[in-house]
Order: sequence, then C-alpha cells, then structure tokens
Amino acid sequence: MRNRWGIGILLLCGVAVGFTHGEESRDAAARGRDALLTRSYTPALWALNAYDDAWKQWDIPEKPGDYARAFREHYGLHVAPYPNDGLPMGIRQAQGLLGKGLASDCLLCHGGSILGKSYVGLGNSALDMHSLYDDLARASGLPSRLTYPYSNVRGTTEAGAFAVTLLDYRDAQLNLRVPVKLPFRTDLCEDPPAWWLLKRKKTMYLDGGSNARAVRSIMQFMLTPLNTAEHIKKQEPVFRDVQAFILSIEPPKYPFPIEESLAAQGKVLFEQTCARCHGTYGPNGAYPNKIVPLEEIGTDPTRATGFSAESLAHYNQTWFAQELGPDGKPYLAEHPAGYQAPPLDGVWATAPYLHNASVPTIYHVLNSKTRPQRFTRSYRTDETAYDLEKLGWKFTAVERVDANLSDHERRKVYDTTQPGRGNRGHTFGDKFSEAERKAVIEYLKSL
Repeated sequence: MRNRWGIGILLLCGVAVGFTHGEESRDAAARGRDALLTRSYTPALWALNAYDDAWKQWDIPEKPGDYARAFREHYGLHVAPYPNDGLPMGIRQAQGLLGKGLASDCLLCHGGSILGKSYVGLGNSALDMHSLYDDLARASGLPSRLTYPYSNVRGTTEAGAFAVTLLDYRDAQLNLRVPVKLPFRTDLCEDPPAWWLLKRKKTMYLDGGSNARAVRSIMQFMLTPLNTAEHIKKQEPVFRDVQAFILSIEPPKYPFPIEESLAAQGKVLFEQTCARCHGTYGPNGAYPNKIVPLEEIGTDPTRATGFSAESLAHYNQTWFAQELGPDGKPYLAEHPAGYQAPPLDGVWATAPYLHNASVPTIYHVLNSKTRPQRFTRSYRTDETAYDLEKLGWKFTAVERVDANLSDHERRKVYDTTQPGRGNRGHTFGDKFSEAERKAVIEYLKSL
C-alpha cells in the first residue's frame, strides 16, 4: 500500500536536493531505525540495579547462573538483535529524575521471537508485562504501583487501559491536568499485531479505528507525566521517520520445506473462502482492508466494544487527532463495532491467533470445535515449542485453573471462559475437510 503522508512534499524535497522519493524513503527508514533502537522516549521508571535484583522477587534462594537467559524466560523477553547494553528487547537505559536508570520501550510488546530468533516488529507472544513492571518496581525499592492488571494472561496486554489512563491526565494540548476519571476496562486482552502488516493497511489497531498513516497515534506511549507537552510534540518528525522504518519491515520467510503441490491446492481453497476478508497474495495481490462486523465474525466482542464514548471524544479533541492527512482533514479515531481482518503476510510467525491470542495454532483457527478451553504452554520460542504441522505454539490442555497458583503462574494459563478471552467465532474453516485444512495451512506457510 502506498505511503500517503507527505508524498508531494517529499517529492519536491527530493528534486531540490537531488534525491528520488525512493531514496528519501530509504533514508527516512534508516533514520527511523536508528531513532527507535538507540534512544529512549520516556524517562527511566526503575533503578539501574533493578535488572540485576529482579530475581529476588521470584521466591528462589539464589540468583540463577545464566541470569540473562533466566530473566528473559521469566518475563517473556528476547535477545536484542542490536546493541542494548546486554538488556533484552523492550528494556533500555535512560535518564530519570535521579540519574540513569531503566525504561521500557516499544519493543517490549513489538519485539518478539520465533524459532529462537528475535525480530523487531514481531508481536511479543510471551510477555508477562504485569510481573515485569511489578518486580522491577519492587527491585527499585518502590512499592508496586500497578493499580490494575497490565496483563491478564501472558502474551497479551491491557494496552487500551494504559492509553486511556495516560490520556486522562492531559488536556487537549497535552498539558497535565487533574484527571476526570475516564472510564476504561482492564479485560481487553490485546494481542500486539506484527508491524510489517501496517504497509498494506489503511487503518490500524485491532478494530481498525485509526488511520494507518497517522504519526501522532503511535506516539501515545510518551504520555508519561514526566514528559512535557512540548517535548512530546517535538518528537513528531522523529516518529515520522520511525513510521517509515515500520513500513519498511518485511516478515520472516517460513524456513522449512513447503509441499508446493499441496500449497497450490490450498491457495485455491483460501481464495474461495478467506480472501474476501484477508486479501490475496503474490504479484497482483490486493488487501480489502475490511472491518468485519461482530455479528459476522462472532469472536469475543470485549475489545471491539470496550472503549467508552467519553474516552473517544477526549482523544479526538487532543493534539493526537489534529494531525492532518493528505486530504486536509484530521486523523480522527473511531471504534467500529467489529475487528479488522488482518493481512496474513508472515502469518506462520504470528501465533497465537484471533485478536486476543485465544487460539494457539492456525489449525485451531480453521477448526473451531477443537479449540482448547483452557491451556498453557512453555512460553519458549525455540523450535521445540513450535508445532510445524498445526502452525503455531505447542500447548497443553488444562482442565481447571489451580486456585493455589501464584499470579505469575496463573497468567501462564489461558482460560477462555474469562471476560475478554473468549475463543469462539471465526468458524469459516469449519466446513473444510481435514485434507483441505492441511492444504490451506500449507499455503499459509508461503505467505
């Protein structure tokens, strides 16, 4: 999909300095990658020694030997594929009120791993955000500041609650104010989409409620009270470059052999059944950018209906929504009563599935009757944790959730009977035979 923002301006600048639009886009993407991977945009939340001391919150007698690995596995983090002071993706050194400390960044949720390899822009399907924030605060000598669950189950977050809470402290020009207590929910159970999908989309987020070319929309995480309104607004050109980098990311290719004749059969079945919502692929592929109504998709409605009219109205009055698109109109947000059927580029790498990560493999997406009601998994991302046949994460069905589990262990169990975590709906693959289902899965490996 074409990059709509500022095309005319970039072309004019390209002529003026002797660059083509393509060259300028590449330069912007390179600047954006550097800006994203080398800088912190929020002040330090935690003490510098909190990383080394976090294990003291794990109820174990001594610090693990391979501590870097133990830390990553405990919280569901991954090796940074770029220089990061030995810290995992999502955590970096930053300045705070009392000097250097630790901060989180975008890659906490948008830096993932598949088959043991880290990728910038892959959603983090293993993250336990609540434990991470809670333990690092305590390791910093601070009381836990978590007044609501940052995640209810590993691999998902309550990003909507973060956004509404932070925005509530700001007026229309992002100056700090006494919050008016905008209503919000903490059971939206959001699975972060892969960044490489954005290039094909006109709208973004799980419900398609924002324009995919809005730069300011991706800056909301900067609303920590320690950032001034002026500082946030000054970063817009930087995040225009960050957006260019995001739009340049390509999905990882399936690294194992694909049975071509079976995939060809699956392609026909896919285009007959799935393409009207998820698009077609190849040189002439087209993506319809379809928001599927709740009554048609039938999946858990909590995320699609979970934002209040008050919070939406406040957002649309703020600086974030006053960014103008190519048509001269502001990028206002909305909350359609449905979900955006995503493109499926690199879908093999993006398990678990549905907007709330309630389905562990593509096979179970295509056969709703077999979906586990409660399940757990290792939350490792190496090859031993991946199901090559069903295409997704290996899991173990759980009959019930043990009431004696700690909160950290409880979040390892996905219980689809809980609010926001339903695994119903999207039954379009149920009509396939097992052989047809296998063919479609083989084709999806090639996307």
